[in-house]
Amino acid sequence: MASLEECLTGAKSSSRKLVVVDGVYSMDGDICNLPDISRLCRKHGAWLMVDEAHSTGVLGRTGHGIEEHFGLPSDCIDIKMGTLSKAIPSNGGYVAGSHKLCTFLSHESRAFIYSGALPPPAAAAALAAFDLIEQEPERVERLHDNIRYFAAELTKANLSFLDSATPIFPIICGDDWRAWRMAHHCHKRGVYVQAIPHPVVPKGTARLRAAVNASHRKRDLDYCVSVLSEAAAECL
Repeated sequence: MASLEECLTGAKSSSRKLVVVDGVYSMDGDICNLPDISRLCRKHGAWLMVDEAHSTGVLGRTGHGIEEHFGLPSDCIDIKMGTLSKAIPSNGGYVAGSHKLCTFLSHESRAFIYSGALPPPAAAAALAAFDLIEQEPERVERLHDNIRYFAAELTKANLSFLDSATPIFPIICGDDWRAWRMAHHCHKRGVYVQAIPHPVVPKGTARLRAAVNASHRKRDLDYCVSVLSEAAAECL
């Protein structure tokens, strides 16, 4: 936050300032400090844009995202964007904001003007998914329960995951080649994890990227932890 304030303070007063952050960062599973970021943006007259690709349908008691997670009003973010391809199982994406902003983007955004519209079935699938989030909050509760359970089991197994409090669990391997070998071990045993090497992440922090969802059963998560433990032991 000190670095962000230094950047905002040093920007020309006549320039338009825009701060862009993720709600949840996809490699470490960490959550942005929205309260302080929003406060600094308001203090220095900057716009705030938040990408909720990994937080919509995930964060907050009912899955409404980063604002609900922190108990903040919707106007703490000027430009909100997200994807329709993660918690919302369709394709495409969206930008949400004031009526004035959306009118401006619909006339000035090349990505919007020159892209094809969503096919009707994809739009219908996205709408149905949003309806499920609204009507069945127990799905989000199950997700949060699975996150807590998986984190506890990884801790018992001495597997480092950077204390992620989101469905994204970075199982730290260190060496790039070790990450590939561990991923291969898991794949052969029916557990899908992604090996994430340098330069996607800093050198020496290669990891397996595991993701929990609401439909996982406790025995699924137990099996996953056991396979990860086997991989860690065999791929030294």
